[in-house]
Amino acid sequence: MVRVTEKESNYQDLDKMSVNELLTSMNKEDKTVPLAVEQAIPQLEALVKITVEKMKKGGRLFYIGAGTSGRLGILDASECPPTFGVPFDWVIGLIAGGDTAIRKAVEFAEDDMEQAWKDMEEYDVDENDVIIGIAASGTTPYVIGGLRRANAEGLVTGCVVCNSSSPIAEEAQYPVEVIVGPEFVTGSTRLKSGTAQKLVLNMLSTSVMIQLGRVKGNKMVDMQLSNIKLVARGVRMVMEETGLDQEAASALLERYGNVRKAIESYQSLKS
Repeated sequence: MVRVTEKESNYQDLDKMSVNELLTSMNKEDKTVPLAVEQAIPQLEALVKITVEKMKKGGRLFYIGAGTSGRLGILDASECPPTFGVPFDWVIGLIAGGDTAIRKAVEFAEDDMEQAWKDMEEYDVDENDVIIGIAASGTTPYVIGGLRRANAEGLVTGCVVCNSSSPIAEEAQYPVEVIVGPEFVTGSTRLKSGTAQKLVLNMLSTSVMIQLGRVKGNKMVDMQLSNIKLVARGVRMVMEETGLDQEAASALLERYGNVRKAIESYQSLKS
């Protein structure tokens, strides 16, 4: 069994602190997280580049994790289609214990070394897919087993962990190690570790999507127009890119149902 040694919090007697002391101290700790992420940018750059290379060949991006880490992977995966207009099977988040574990902890699910690969097999993974394990401790058996099997099957593997020289980083071909140090509440990795993982996943998926052409300039031209706010944003994008007034831009967007298509259709007519 893989064991992790948790570092004690830098703070003592939390239960005796005032609310202001709690908030100020947590904020002080949180300020260190972006600096830790900065140190990992070279590792993250390598992971982004190989992910783009594989996805251009038709591959997909898989996140595997347990608990908070698994939920963060699912969150990032679920936000890619509405933000970038990509198919729902381009980025896939898998969590130990299945969908039930998104809302409620499933006992001992993360301890199964075989289950991650079984979960991936349902998606017919192949050599163009990229598997990224997410685990604050770097010791989660579900993730270790998944990466180990993915390696054996010839897939590209990466990870996002918050401890140095962890078993998961040793399994991953492209490890990203963000060393955030002790949590404010000892062992509560939903704090600094969770924040670090969220930042890294934001950077990873956004960079990949930009490299795949899903952003024009700085605009989400492929976003799904799924509510009034996003439709209004889409109209403004069309207005900015074409010079049309609001009524004409709105009509053009309604006709094509997509910001990119609306802009490109107008530009092709003008050329």
